[in-house]
Amino acid sequence: MIELVDIGYVRSGAKDVDTAVGFARDIVGMKYQGADDGVHYLRADKRQHCLAFVEGESGVLSSGLVLRDDKALHNAAKHLESIGIRVHRGTDEEARSRRVTDFISFDDPWGNKFDLVIGQMHDPSFLELTRASSGITEFGHLCVDAKDIYKAAEFWTENFNIKVSDWVQNNAALMRFNPVHHTLAVFQGDEPGLCHMNFQVDEIDAIFRNWNFLKEHDVEIEQGPGRHPQSGAVFLYFKGPEGFTYEYSWNVRLIHDDDAWIPRTFDPTMFGAIDMWGGSSQKPSTQRQILTADNDADAAAVQALTEAAQTRV
Repeated sequence: MIELVDIGYVRSGAKDVDTAVGFARDIVGMKYQGADDGVHYLRADKRQHCLAFVEGESGVLSSGLVLRDDKALHNAAKHLESIGIRVHRGTDEEARSRRVTDFISFDDPWGNKFDLVIGQMHDPSFLELTRASSGITEFGHLCVDAKDIYKAAEFWTENFNIKVSDWVQNNAALMRFNPVHHTLAVFQGDEPGLCHMNFQVDEIDAIFRNWNFLKEHDVEIEQGPGRHPQSGAVFLYFKGPEGFTYEYSWNVRLIHDDDAWIPRTFDPTMFGAIDMWGGSSQKPSTQRQILTADNDADAAAVQALTEAAQTRV
């Protein structure tokens, strides 16, 4: 079992990096941390960065998940390889670019690339958000797409310390590895990619301040303001450059008793199943995953192992 302790970052390719960085800084409200060898870093909380734009092809490159230490990283690599997943062991230069001490990366069976990292760099300096009125308090969660959310949830719950909190039938698996209702989610999508990146804000008023600010700056609002019945969070989704979707949310549900919590299922066709206030239930747009040569091979290997296990049963 691979033990996650936190989420780390999203790493995204940007063809027009100046526009992507400017939007994250001036519209979303993050603090720009500077650039290094074509990688631009943006901060929203204690982490040195939680979003990095890499000059080049548009598309998500990887999502970072945090492990405890060297031993956990070594064991994670062994476990992934034992189930047929190719593991890339990061070089010193690659780790430095990610602002971590070490990492491995892998493609999940649907082609989403993840980095498992240790020693993520923190920034002890006072965080002065570019737009303080955004109310951002932290990087809250990330969501990826997969063709089959049920098999995807099985992959995560069988190999990681992850539990399903709730289901949106055939549409989403909302998952946790700490008390937050969901820190990682898988949405239904025909191709791999980053569905959205979430930032928590400090009060409900921030949601509506941001809503007005976004409208004034002609930003495309994809969903909200609304309230999700699963997490109870008030939300606002909006689209940035390079096909990148952001979300602000406030007051997410905490689950402190794992044994007492039973995952619920919501029918997305029912009124209020996505937005209790009756807003749009249209899924936000996904930034496509930049594929590597190993994606298809990894997916085929895991599928073969899954089918073999089912045959034995």
